[in-house]
Amino acid sequence: MTESGLIVRVAAKGEGATADGRYAMLAAPGDILQDDGTVVPGPNHVDPACRHFPGCGGCQLQHLSEAALSDYVYDRVIGGATGQKLWDVNAAPAHLSPPRSRRRATLHAQSIGKRVVIGFREQGSHKIIDMRECHVLTPEMFALVAPLRALLEGWGSKKLAVDVDLAMTDQGVSMGLKGLTAEGLAKTEALLDFARDTGLARLTMDSGYGAEGVWEPEPVTVTLGGVPVSLPPGAFLQATADGEATLVRAAREWLDGATTVADLFSGLGTFTFALAGPNTKVLAVEAAREPFLACQSAARAGGKPVHSLHRDLFRNPLRVEELDRFAAVLLDPPRAGATEQVEQLALSKVARVVYISCNPASWARDAVKLIAGGYRLAELRPVGQFRWSTHVELASLFLRD
Repeated sequence: MTESGLIVRVAAKGEGATADGRYAMLAAPGDILQDDGTVVPGPNHVDPACRHFPGCGGCQLQHLSEAALSDYVYDRVIGGATGQKLWDVNAAPAHLSPPRSRRRATLHAQSIGKRVVIGFREQGSHKIIDMRECHVLTPEMFALVAPLRALLEGWGSKKLAVDVDLAMTDQGVSMGLKGLTAEGLAKTEALLDFARDTGLARLTMDSGYGAEGVWEPEPVTVTLGGVPVSLPPGAFLQATADGEATLVRAAREWLDGATTVADLFSGLGTFTFALAGPNTKVLAVEAAREPFLACQSAARAGGKPVHSLHRDLFRNPLRVEELDRFAAVLLDPPRAGATEQVEQLALSKVARVVYISCNPASWARDAVKLIAGGYRLAELRPVGQFRWSTHVELASLFLRD
């Protein structure tokens, strides 16, 4: 060989990289990239668990060993920090959610002749992989794929294109079908029979005017911090119960003893209800109306020391004088980060800030602003909820010394 290279890391998009900057798809650390572009597997290269890998866009990293996958999640988070020149970060080893634990997902269904294919889209394509097995979805969610395929194949539409939203709830699986229209009594009855026979907790349809209820024997809830909270169709949940528990555990540990906490971008109250207690009052701030109302209602019903505030923190962040009333702040923003809110935090006197993020790059940009404002990055915990995916989360603690 005139050229060969040891794969030393996995880059952000999942390709293996050599020390001299060459890349190879489906390569693991320890593999050898030869001069003709072929890859000789090394000790961290394993056989994928699923027959659909690597075509299915649900997974990008099934060829990595458990150790290599953990290192990837850790390196992605640390890479975000070092990319903003944050050195000597106190980071814990990555936590990985187990196989078959993902509790929310959007699948796609499409008619091809008389067949209907259902699954995730192919990587970088609109083509749908017809799912016959899945090692990331919960068994309860995957069990619905075959009966749903049978239902849609009998629908009689040659131009079927449906998005299938699935979520695990306290009562079972909630399913939302977007792009499907039920015209006539027969199709309505077929949907009801499907929902009853498969034991769905809820079935909604969206024909272009928002989700409409078809089946819901009892109100659907998801328990957060021991409190049952109404789950609006399509509302955000952490990807796995395991990942949620890991993030919540970090927040409770770091905010122990704080008597007043502002939970910003609070959603349904994932962290709100875990933190609220006899000695801790929580302000839950959320812009989306339905999650805000669900959190507010659950807090009132449960008698929790929670005040809910409907407010867009991008357009109208909590100001310094408002923030200074709190002993601690937790924020869990969307992927874009929380630039406007972080600028106010950096000027505040808040002693502790817990920042949960699903994007190491935007988190790191915000972290720089907090540090410039006098905070210290005390601890960082990488979390891989989307197993075998390039998508990672993190929990971090900032202290004002």
